Amino acid sequence: MRVCVIGTGYVGLVTGACLAHVGHHVICVDNNEEKVKLMKAGQSPIFESGLSEILQSCIQAGTIEFTTDLQAGVHHGQILFIAVGTPALPNGQSDTRYVEAVARGIGAHLNEEYKVIVNKSTVPIGSGDWVRMLVLDGYAERQATVEAPMVVGGGGNAVVETAIALAKEPKFDVISNPEFLREGSAVYDTFNPDRIVLGGSSPQAIALMQELYAPIVNRQFGEDPTLPPVPVVTTDLSSAEMIKYAANAFLATKISFINEVANICDRVGANVVEVARGIGLDSRIGSKFLQAGIGWGGSCFPKDVSALIHTADDYGYEAQLLKSVVSVNQRQRLIVVEKLQQVLKILKGKTVGLLGLTFKPDTDDLRDAPALNIIEQLTRLGTKVKAYDPIISQSGMRHGISDVLVETDSERLADGCDALILVTDWQEFRTLDFVRLAKLMHSPVIIDGRNFLDQEIVEQAGFRYVGIGR
Repeated sequence: MRVCVIGTGYVGLVTGACLAHVGHHVICVDNNEEKVKLMKAGQSPIFESGLSEILQSCIQAGTIEFTTDLQAGVHHGQILFIAVGTPALPNGQSDTRYVEAVARGIGAHLNEEYKVIVNKSTVPIGSGDWVRMLVLDGYAERQATVEAPMVVGGGGNAVVETAIALAKEPKFDVISNPEFLREGSAVYDTFNPDRIVLGGSSPQAIALMQELYAPIVNRQFGEDPTLPPVPVVTTDLSSAEMIKYAANAFLATKISFINEVANICDRVGANVVEVARGIGLDSRIGSKFLQAGIGWGGSCFPKDVSALIHTADDYGYEAQLLKSVVSVNQRQRLIVVEKLQQVLKILKGKTVGLLGLTFKPDTDDLRDAPALNIIEQLTRLGTKVKAYDPIISQSGMRHGISDVLVETDSERLADGCDALILVTDWQEFRTLDFVRLAKLMHSPVIIDGRNFLDQEIVEQAGFRYVGIGR
């Protein structure tokens, strides 16, 4: 099938590359010329496991192209994915101006072919009808510009034919197809999804989307092709949009819940790791997202929970539980600083090293990372902050971390430190030479902000170990 993906961030680029990999002909559109040049050369602008290899193979196979020409993409695609960013505004509302611009642009370039326009971006509930309106607005604006020269004095047969074509109602439907990709394993999640959600009222559009996803539904590219087909949830537009928000809000709630329990465990002498294991064996609860630590961050959970709270406010309902989830998470980010104060007492003049900066492992994403709050608080308290991150240290990215000395390896990080804080649970941190690190430090203290390290190994190496809720 012919696919156009507009926007090449984490969602758009992974979606486009994976659909090209299963055999569709994909054109990815982005308005950033440098980014397009990079992708044409087979290089991924984001760090995502397995993505670069898929990009290069699809370019060689001729199943994926990159362009800044929106018209070319719209004319090419039977199915048009809107996959631009919807960042949170200061009031918690989603910033939908990029979606609006793309929807109008699609309308301005529609031809006579029937199109399925897919909301892949996480958009406020009710956006399906709003996008349809914007597409029609863009179409009408183009119609007005074509008709104008005819009124003045004609414009030739080509203009007449175009005007006649535009006079007809454009043939398209809008579908909501929310993504459930985890950064760091987005390629895996695309080929091995828990479910695919399709929201819309058009049987024709739903049928085309089912045809598009058939290779994935049938697990032709999945890790275990013997599993039953991937469940496909077909519903209305608003319910599909709500499914996305509700899923992320629930996962964020589980994390804030176990962090609340961890803080109580610290006070009563219980071990939250054992508590989580015990309650996670209950099939009604499950073990996932019960890892206590410094809370959630990134581009999805903060934005989506805030957007759902804002939507509730718009309709006269106060989402008290979700507001508490956010409040617990904000406080949890600074728990490691409190624990550091309990151990070192005065932080002014001390040097603290952060193990990890990104909001989670296997990504280069610093958006709303807990590390940023920790750095801000430590700096305010007069602490010198150093950091080592397997990706950030190599990439040279410094956005939001200008006050931090970013080291190139863990030994340089530990040298002269009064304490280390494990911020991101990168796998390589499990196997560090803790004996060597302890000898390089002024005082061998480690705050394990993810309960990720083997406490016994770390303590045998000479460290004072402090976990969360342990």
